[in-house]
Amino acid sequence: MATFYNQATLSYNGNTTTSNITTGELVEVLSAKKHAVLPDYVAGDTPTYIITVVNSGNVPFTDLTVTDDLGAYTTTGRTLIPLTYVDGSVKYYINGTLQPAPAVTTTGGFTVTGISVPANGNAAIVYQTAVNQFAPLATGSVITNTARVSGTGLTNDLIATEQITAAETAMLTISKSVSPTTVSENGQLTYTFVIQNNGNTAATAADNVIVSDTFNPVLNPITVTFNGTTWTSPANYTYDTTTGEFASIAGQITVPAATYTRDTATESLIINPGVSVLTISGTV
Repeated sequence: MATFYNQATLSYNGNTTTSNITTGELVEVLSAKKHAVLPDYVAGDTPTYIITVVNSGNVPFTDLTVTDDLGAYTTTGRTLIPLTYVDGSVKYYINGTLQPAPAVTTTGGFTVTGISVPANGNAAIVYQTAVNQFAPLATGSVITNTARVSGTGLTNDLIATEQITAAETAMLTISKSVSPTTVSENGQLTYTFVIQNNGNTAATAADNVIVSDTFNPVLNPITVTFNGTTWTSPANYTYDTTTGEFASIAGQITVPAATYTRDTATESLIINPGVSVLTISGTV
């Protein structure tokens, strides 16, 4: 509800007089809310948003435009957009009934046109985005994006804001290599496991990371190192010399968190993963 004031002016024979001031209340019957389906994100996520427009009045609104800045923010004088609209993902509902997909443009954000909200009814726009190379990932980072509803019949644009937070989590991957790739009987093989963490939180003993493998051909005996430190069995790992089954003990493997920098030319985020290395050598 907004208060408005009005006063008339009367001019005659070079004289001017004013009327009393009238006061009124303008009731805004249209409201908008924006909701993220999930409250947090990691690199590569596809956050889904819902924009709901509710009409509490007795007159419908038609041909409205809804825009979303997709989290645009400014750094070093540049405007960066950390979310990308997923083509074809938009769904448009009136009073819960799916409608034909509205027209979409994605220049500088996400915009849909031709939205209608019936009297005493609602409209909802559901769409998916993708976390891109401009999204901040460090602990405590947020993406705040703003939706704006505009069009004929609105005294002021409607604004709805939603915020999602970078999840505090480890994101681990593992790769394995063997050296040499050709070995003679009774020769030596070395397997190297590189564990990378793209997440903003270190993998600690509490995360109970375990590396397991079955060596074929069986290695016997074996030597094991983790980040250059020699491991022993059964304190750090178990190994069956008959089957070749190896497993690290839960909590022995830790991996530091990633760090994040910016490309100086494009401002794209560069992920510098945390790395730990497990090496297992043995006789074939």
